[in-house]
Order: sequence, then structure tokens, then C-alpha cells
Amino acid sequence: MAEDVFKALADPTRRRILDELVERDGQTLFEICGRLAVKHDLGLSRQAVSQHLAVLEAADLVRVRRQGRYKHHDLNTEPLARIATRWLRTDTPEESP
Repeated sequence: MAEDVFKALADPTRRRILDELVERDGQTLFEICGRLAVKHDLGLSRQAVSQHLAVLEAADLVRVRRQGRYKHHDLNTEPLARIATRWLRTDTPEESP
């Protein structure tokens, strides 16, 4: 649902997580935590990052795949595309006189 996407995008930490997944898809929780700490000076606990990832996953912005005992997080841009095209016009509006 679009409401879930807007809620997920409202938080700056979640937007940073998405930024990191744009740079490199398929990261584990440990990798995401490390990149947030080093690049953004965010000293969040793994539990806090995990909760942010759960919100992103509920909005279908992040998909999780298991590989052995590791969970890899992949960016899913389909919900963003649906929102972007929702208000785009396919026809050219007529000029006002």
C-alpha cells in the first residue's frame, strides 16, 4: 500500500538504508550496520536497524533472501514506480487561454 511506502520513506534512517542498498544490493544486517556507522556516523544497534528493515520490508521496498544462515537485503523499486506513475499524466494538458 502507498501509505506503508510513505511511512517507510518518512524516516531519514530508512532513507539512508535505501541509499546504501542502491549503492550495493544484497547486504546483510551486519554490513548495513557497518555502512551506516562509517558513512553516516549512525551508531544504531543491530536491533534498531533490524526494526527499520522490517518497516521497509512491510512496505515492500526491501526484499529478503536467505543464503545459508545469512539474510541478504535487496532494494525493490516497484512500489516507488507505482507512486511516481500514480500522478503522472499520460496526456498533455491543454493550454489555458
